[in-house]
Amino acid sequence: MEHERPAGGRSARARTGEAHPSKHSAGAGWLRPAVFGAMDGLVSNVALISGFAGGDAGRPAIVLAGLAGLASGAFSMATGEYTSVRSQNEAMRAQIEVERRELALYPQAEHAELVGFFRDQGVDAPTAESVARQLAHSPDTALRVHARNELGLDVDDLPSPLGAAGASFGAFALGALVPVAPYLAGFASFAIAAVLAALGLFALGAAVSRFTERSAFYSGARQLLLGLVAAAATYGIGVLVNAFIA
Repeated sequence: MEHERPAGGRSARARTGEAHPSKHSAGAGWLRPAVFGAMDGLVSNVALISGFAGGDAGRPAIVLAGLAGLASGAFSMATGEYTSVRSQNEAMRAQIEVERRELALYPQAEHAELVGFFRDQGVDAPTAESVARQLAHSPDTALRVHARNELGLDVDDLPSPLGAAGASFGAFALGALVPVAPYLAGFASFAIAAVLAALGLFALGAAVSRFTERSAFYSGARQLLLGLVAAAATYGIGVLVNAFIA
């Protein structure tokens, strides 16, 4: 005799409309994290270099500071992203295992939920019953269907922690390289670095508009302003420190 599923189980969550992680939020595509990673790298390193420039540091010191900021920030971002995605995957797998157990313990209830889902999609009752019954003969397929429909998870397409770490590392490093590039090329001009950084800030801010309802110009100008504020603040700190220790 089949046991009745506890009222506080997953089906109760589905009835109350509780949100579940979706495949897209889990990491389908790396454009968004890449853009924000590059922005982090650019803002943090232009602020760092601005402080050294304000302190009247020479080109070797600025190059060293810029590369150190690039490396430390990129490794920090990669470590954080790896930990975050790995933990997220573990949480998703735990949800999938709950679904697997419920399929084994409450087959009739799961069958009814699946039939209900197909009916909600416009499938007629006999066809919905037939499809749900066929899926029951393949536990792995049934699990995939339930996980996708009820949890918004794709069992076979969880994000890669290493891929996420690599993407974060590369994006941050590319952004952080922009303000230090002129110094690496032999120029000892903070003005050139500032212009390149400003262009990069505007471009990345405009790219953010892909994920918002703001215009590209608004997003670009806003990010440029925020970056300039950060750079001006650290430049001023550099000037004050240099005056104090000179």
